[in-house]
Amino acid sequence: MIVQATDIRKSFGQLQVLKGIDFGVSEAEVVAIVGASGAGKSTLLQILGTLLTPDTGSIIIDGTPVLELSQKELAAFRNRRIGFVFQAHHLLPEFTALENVMIPALIRGADNNAAKAKALDLIEAVGLKDRATHKPSELSGGEQQRVAIARALVNSPAILFADEPTGNLDTKTKEEIHQLLFELRKKMNQTIIIVTHDNGLAQICDRTCVLQDGMWK
Repeated sequence: MIVQATDIRKSFGQLQVLKGIDFGVSEAEVVAIVGASGAGKSTLLQILGTLLTPDTGSIIIDGTPVLELSQKELAAFRNRRIGFVFQAHHLLPEFTALENVMIPALIRGADNNAAKAKALDLIEAVGLKDRATHKPSELSGGEQQRVAIARALVNSPAILFADEPTGNLDTKTKEEIHQLLFELRKKMNQTIIIVTHDNGLAQICDRTCVLQDGMWK
């Protein structure tokens, strides 16, 4: 298992959002987490992605017990081994597509030339070779999401977390992004966990896990 979470519980005040979740994902598996709004999907994704700390439980990612790391160690681990794609692209408007993809590699301490070469490879992999020098305002919503996916992969993460990655896109563009995610799994042996309301996306994943009232259904 590349991700193994055990007895994950999380409350916000008196509201118990997650009620003892066990969850495991194998390498190169694409897993969808679905459920009604308020079921705890995004909270679970943020905990698995180390952005939020559970009240109890343990999480091992790529052999590392992440809840035992210091904040500094955790930030470094997250940069190197975890990639995120959100519904909003969060691209920096003043930078080109290429520069946006390079940023996590530069933060990691990669040489500028190496970061640029890796970013160019990924931009080509997501089908935007001719758009590398364009800024986000010059790209469509689907193109911006492709840039965000390339950025999430630039440090070769052990796992890619995607939170409603096609939530803001039209039907045709959604299908293109769905296809892209599976192409990346095939090319890069990439493990992907997706929170989605999109039944079409969930149905093509290797496995679908349904969250209901903070527990697996």
